[in-house]
Amino acid sequence: MADLTSPMFTNEDAAVAHMEKDRWGDAPFCPHCGSLNVHKMAGETQAGMWLCNDCRDKFTVRTGTVFARSHIPLHKWLLATHLMASSKKGISAHQLHRMLGITYKSAWFMSHRIREAMAPAADAPRLGGAGKVVEADEMFLAKSRKTRSKGTYRTAHAVLTLHERGGRVRSVPLEGNPSRDNIAPELHAHIDPASTLHTDGAQFYKANLVIADHESVNHDKQYSRKGRKHKVHTNSAEGYISVFKRGMIGTYQHCEEQHLHRYLAEFDFRQSNRTALGVTDAKRAALILKGAEGKRLTYRQTAH
Repeated sequence: MADLTSPMFTNEDAAVAHMEKDRWGDAPFCPHCGSLNVHKMAGETQAGMWLCNDCRDKFTVRTGTVFARSHIPLHKWLLATHLMASSKKGISAHQLHRMLGITYKSAWFMSHRIREAMAPAADAPRLGGAGKVVEADEMFLAKSRKTRSKGTYRTAHAVLTLHERGGRVRSVPLEGNPSRDNIAPELHAHIDPASTLHTDGAQFYKANLVIADHESVNHDKQYSRKGRKHKVHTNSAEGYISVFKRGMIGTYQHCEEQHLHRYLAEFDFRQSNRTALGVTDAKRAALILKGAEGKRLTYRQTAH
């Protein structure tokens, strides 16, 4: 975990300087028009403000990111980002509320904004490729018995997880129970057609897939087997699902269906940028700052 005594986590000027260097390097630009013809404004009331000499719009280093229009100091945003980047099973909004000294409502909304920054870009490349294996497995997520309201029952939400062996992860909520109708489109959308797909023996994976090769393992008889080119198993996907479920049950306890995709993005991000791939906590946090650019999440959006 990063050194939490670092000035950027305790001092606002240091936090602003860190994010300006991380986002702009030595060439600050206007997020409104892209111009490099900008200058920092003087005076205490304009602290942290920049002015574009071309479009004449004012901006800060937060403008055009998920941190925009927040009244929470930037150094607290950076600390929350590092905590979420380095906590394998997540960190609850209650814990952020206590550590940052902000309200629970603000901490809850803050964590969702950071998850939005963790989500893959719309043009992110598909998983796998020639010579690579992508494992697919599904899971069901429901409230634990301890967190269900008395006399109520909540159905489980189905999720499809795709794990590029030795690489990235992408998980997507499914409408209804897993079937050929809702799984095949996700496989086509997120897996490079040159890949090899490994699954269990479920029938819904046996659709007419536009994928180079597909092999399955019968979990009633074995955990893995020798394949045509690669050892056939779904152990990577199953291990990731185990971490996700432990985090959801132990840290978050439950989430509403409309927020599930953001929690998946959080765990997918950490697994796709894990220590085993050479990504440190600090690098992971820096990737979140990059992912925060060009995105926005309002409180109204999180309420639906």
